[in-house]
Amino acid sequence: MLENCKTAHERWGGVHQLIDNWLAERKKLIVLYCNLSASKPLSAEQSLGENVGCFCQVMMDYCSAGHFEIYEQLINEAREYQDGGVELAEKLVPQLDKLTGDCVDFNDTYDADCSFEQLAKLPADLSQIGEVLEDRFALEDQLIEQLHNAHKDLLAEEA
Repeated sequence: MLENCKTAHERWGGVHQLIDNWLAERKKLIVLYCNLSASKPLSAEQSLGENVGCFCQVMMDYCSAGHFEIYEQLINEAREYQDGGVELAEKLVPQLDKLTGDCVDFNDTYDADCSFEQLAKLPADLSQIGEVLEDRFALEDQLIEQLHNAHKDLLAEEA
């Protein structure tokens, strides 16, 4: 996942500050995910609850930025250029909504004080949320590629 993020940032970095910031937040989310996945769930050497809470907060911030800032901007840009991007967004955004629901469910389970039973399920749930995030990142990359990169030269000329 981290390598894909680096590639996405290399491809789209600098195109637009909002997307750059969002991709940086994605990278932070991936690092937190990897660190959390590598932790020992019942280890006394670290506060698992704090690490899970931090991961959940960054994940929710990332998802919110996507839905309330990035997707909206990309769709507005597609509408302006009327080149079929709106149809792609109408196809992908509902899929992203479902994946966001999965992220919210994970957050609702682990963002509060977790019981021992919940913590015992954390490794399997982390694996599942990792797959959700990977699917989400792939769809988001399609949106950026089709709805923003298709217009980046035109946007640069207008600036």
